[in-house]
Amino acid sequence: MPKTDWKSEAKALKKKIKKLKARVMGGEIGAAAVSAAPAKKAKMVSPLAPKGGFPQLPVIAGVEFAAVEAGVRYQNRKDVMLVRLAPDSAVAGVFTRSSTRSGCVRDCQAKLAMKVPAGAGAAIIVNSGNSNAFTGKVGDEAVATVTGGVAEALGIPASRVFSSSTGVIGEPLPFEKITSKIPDLVAELREDAIEMAAHAMMTTDTFPKGAAATVQGEGGEIHIAGIAKGSGMIAPDMATMLVYIFTDAKISAANLQKMLLRNVDATFNSITVDSDTSTSDTLLVAATGQSTAAEVKGTVAKAFEAALRGVMMNLAHQVIRDGEGATKFVEVRVTGAKDDADAARVAFAVANSPLVKTAIAGQDPNWGRIVAAVGKSGAEADRDRLTIRFGDILVAEKGWRNPAYREEDGAAYMLGEDLVIGVDLGLGKGKRSVWTCDLTNRYVEINADYRS
Repeated sequence: MPKTDWKSEAKALKKKIKKLKARVMGGEIGAAAVSAAPAKKAKMVSPLAPKGGFPQLPVIAGVEFAAVEAGVRYQNRKDVMLVRLAPDSAVAGVFTRSSTRSGCVRDCQAKLAMKVPAGAGAAIIVNSGNSNAFTGKVGDEAVATVTGGVAEALGIPASRVFSSSTGVIGEPLPFEKITSKIPDLVAELREDAIEMAAHAMMTTDTFPKGAAATVQGEGGEIHIAGIAKGSGMIAPDMATMLVYIFTDAKISAANLQKMLLRNVDATFNSITVDSDTSTSDTLLVAATGQSTAAEVKGTVAKAFEAALRGVMMNLAHQVIRDGEGATKFVEVRVTGAKDDADAARVAFAVANSPLVKTAIAGQDPNWGRIVAAVGKSGAEADRDRLTIRFGDILVAEKGWRNPAYREEDGAAYMLGEDLVIGVDLGLGKGKRSVWTCDLTNRYVEINADYRS
């Protein structure tokens, strides 16, 4: 067998590599690759998104919207939105209780506690791409500059301009990009641009979120329309993400605040994507009082509150349906707890469990992970009284797997998009439902590349 000249072979290979590099650098291969490259893929939309797209929301008398491209962080898309509210509008709100909440949140909280000047209008300005959180005094000054600029442009008190910022934490807000666009925002204000406003405040969201309701009042209809953004960092604490709800109802700010507080726990405080609470969670509700209906009270007040709760629940569920990388919408329904507090502990323990969420993503009916989550929750539980269901399928009871349960039935159930995990503790009347989604590879990809 002839001896191989390895040195000559190596030299020949090096020459070939050198020629290939020259062709690439010269553009011969690069140009061909570019011309053959597929067109840029459209942004992926959650498979759980509402099938009909953004809903047709009613025009709310006394509310106008505008959105512009300011380049705060994103390019070639609208990223700042402005809402103008009619004089004497009532505003209520709830916010994150995070100890590192943003300057915008603290500013809104302070303004809602102030006395409202008679006849004053109000406004809300929101930017995406930068949360202006943990930015010190520079962040506070940015809030004052932006809200002050809006106040001057609209001729309203600065104390009635509320702002929100969402996006990356810890980076100074380039507020001059926002203030330079205020004239354009004011010029573009119109009553039928709520969908545009919903788009402008999206970050990792894959679709804009909207919901509406109509109530028959005394003397006319009362309309409610709301928009929200949220996809990740979702485990609200007294509010959620960014949510703005508008109504033409005649109602005082105090009564609006009471209704909001009564319904926030069962709606926005009952959802979780990843157990992380945002620094910027804000929920504002504004009532212009421009409906032809009389002041909200009595039976109308009850109907109005039920409708408001329905809008809140709809928006909260849409946030979960847009959970980062979500493919399953899951209700964790806990009953039979010692009290409601224990029910909440169990519901969130199951809903936030990475093991439960990844099993759901893999369509694996691994009910043992649910048992483990109940056990770690800190709630009172008794093995022999615990019951677990997948939808209507009885999986486990009396301290053991149901003898009639078949693994293939559980696996078939997990193929669905909308799932219910039922846990009955058999100890009392406490109950709580929490909504969550599965945990997929896509969630890791989105958050690993968030600042890239």
